[in-house]
Amino acid sequence: MTRLVTQRLALMLWTLCAVPFSASAQLTCPDYASVTNPPALQGPARKSFRHSGSQILSWTNPPYHMVHDQIVPVGTPATVMGKFDYGGVFHKDLEDEDVHVYIMGTLTPGWEYVGKYRTDTDGKVYVPLTRPVGEYRVKMIVEGDLSSATGFVSVVEPGRKTVLFDIDGTLTLNDFEAVGDYLGVSTAQAYAHAVEVVNSYAALGYQIVYLTARPYWVTKDTREWIDYQGLLEGHVHTNPYGDGPIPPDTEQYKTDYLTYLLEDVGLDIVRVYGNATTDIGAYAAVGLPKSETYIIGEHAGSEGTMPIRNDYLQHLNTVVASTPGAGCTPR
Repeated sequence: MTRLVTQRLALMLWTLCAVPFSASAQLTCPDYASVTNPPALQGPARKSFRHSGSQILSWTNPPYHMVHDQIVPVGTPATVMGKFDYGGVFHKDLEDEDVHVYIMGTLTPGWEYVGKYRTDTDGKVYVPLTRPVGEYRVKMIVEGDLSSATGFVSVVEPGRKTVLFDIDGTLTLNDFEAVGDYLGVSTAQAYAHAVEVVNSYAALGYQIVYLTARPYWVTKDTREWIDYQGLLEGHVHTNPYGDGPIPPDTEQYKTDYLTYLLEDVGLDIVRVYGNATTDIGAYAAVGLPKSETYIIGEHAGSEGTMPIRNDYLQHLNTVVASTPGAGCTPR
């Protein structure tokens, strides 16, 4: 489902953005097509784990690895972090083991080998990458059992127009469905027409960012949910603060990351979506206008924000349908 949706988006993106209309015409559109439908990867040969304890860990627990997505301004190296652990409850770190890293994307249609890295005592590897403007898919593979994780890197020019979404209670029906997903007892249901809203912005040439309060250790579940729903595989940024099911400092975490996107990366965040007072507070704290802050659920319209009632159909047919293209140039 995702592949078909994204292929159609790529074609729409080229058509809609081919004729720029604004002062941002020199900016490059997100190159979603380059990270869609990656070719088969001939990964590393499987070798024994360096430690017998790692082997036992992989036999007795499922992998729960993740790669932190990165958005960086052009000319700035990205440091991509992979986190490797096993077990959906205890998350035992994979320590002192080898991980192979590959990349593909803009100007790199096939998989390119980056190198081999060894996990630290937190089960992490840090991979420096320098690439031109574009979108990239990064895959990290554990040598001992060939389990893997995927992440995304965008290298952008300042001024790239962006639409940002919260997930739980904003794209999903309520704030509690993430827990059900994580425990494997439910599949979070999306609001009606939420998927069309997100994918329509992507087709218009906007950078898509998912900024969620979900804890970092459910990134794997979040990617699976995005794929299952047929949403564009945009950037997923999860909450690094705390280890519990509901991390603390949600508003501050979102404020901090928004500040990074606006001030360090230079994104032009033109519209944001949320459902909670913490969303409203974070968006306001970085100066995003209430007229472009759309809130769904019980706080719809609170504090001068724009309300979305019940589902996204009317919003899709009015606000989204009347939104101009991002005015960028396809690669």
